[in-house]
Amino acid sequence: MPVFSIRSRPSAPVVARTTLIASVLAVATLVTACGGGDDPAPTSPTAAATKETTVPISAVTTAVVDAGAEPRQKVTYHPRTDADQRSRLVTGSTVYQQIDGQPQQDFSTPELTTSMTARVPGGSPDPAITVDLTLDEFSTPDARLTDALTASNGSKAGLTVQPSGAITALRITPAPDSRDIARSAIEQAFYQAVYRTVAFPDAEIGVGAVWTVQQQVMSGIALNQTTTVTLRERDGDRLTVDVAVNQTPNSDVWELPGEAGTLDVVTYTMAGTGTLVLDLGAALPVDGAVTVGGEQTYSDPNGTTRLRQSTSSVVKWATP
Repeated sequence: MPVFSIRSRPSAPVVARTTLIASVLAVATLVTACGGGDDPAPTSPTAAATKETTVPISAVTTAVVDAGAEPRQKVTYHPRTDADQRSRLVTGSTVYQQIDGQPQQDFSTPELTTSMTARVPGGSPDPAITVDLTLDEFSTPDARLTDALTASNGSKAGLTVQPSGAITALRITPAPDSRDIARSAIEQAFYQAVYRTVAFPDAEIGVGAVWTVQQQVMSGIALNQTTTVTLRERDGDRLTVDVAVNQTPNSDVWELPGEAGTLDVVTYTMAGTGTLVLDLGAALPVDGAVTVGGEQTYSDPNGTTRLRQSTSSVVKWATP
């Protein structure tokens, strides 16, 4: 195992620095577990907080490993325009953190179920597909979040999707009375979902085809995400794909936000699997789930303290 060093502000006591770094790490890792996104949510219920926020999604590249069986053809989305699709998204994340022998801390987020209506407006000459979402019902086992979500009914969201299925932008417009805790939960749910989607290669493929989707997930620490996709079944426009996700850090050193210092990545594993059912004529997945989890270890100032985390996230799609 390599020797690591941590640089942080020398004026802060070691215990205080450890607590600060642990807190920043927990929040940042929670966002990473949810999928990414560089823009933080607004922190006060002002008019600015109800404006539409557009978040760019990092580009993807695909590579075919096995073209699959004949017949083969290029797969592209062509969702029906001006027709509603009802969908239900369930997301949740767990983050458990331990500093040396101290008691384990739980920074998990409660499961959130979002019911929505998706519509693709017609008439756009752009090859990219615009998906407008109306979020009309939320549920969660967390009582505090339940109360906050009540005012978020009617919030809007949207996606910009390439014909390959690659999502290039996420838009969120909170309802005027949305509270910070609810707005943040909704944003994290969609960040998590968009980084668990599938892009198809620019090549002809058949049943049994295997391809990889490369994408960078940015959230404090930069992660390289590789999703290996297998086309298991196809019935016309309805496709069933198996996915295997693997994430690795871009660097062994993590520059923490807010000048909280740096952490060295001692170990990092993050991987998972799932199955999605896709309809090329629909804007959103119609069924399926993907679960990703792993263990991470980071070294604290002077390499004398270790911060260990166990993280997991799940994305589920269903048609009500």
